[in-house]
Amino acid sequence: GSPWENGYNESFNGKLRDELLNGEIFYTLKEAKIMIERWRAHYNTKRPHTSLGYRPPAPETIQIPNTIMTYEN
Repeated sequence: GSPWENGYNESFNGKLRDELLNGEIFYTLKEAKIMIERWRAHYNTKRPHTSLGYRPPAPETIQIPNTIMTYEN
């Protein structure tokens, strides 16, 4: 579809460009992938969104520490 039909995607792409890509120089494809993934994770879990009342769209879940359970007979 056209940009007019994909407003959410175009908004995301614009923010990615303005907040990350315009200010970085990537020396390898691997570096670019890592930096873009970090930015995307921040965008989805920490960055406040005005349309959501200044909350992130998918806040991080609470992680339960890994524990090893043993049972004694």
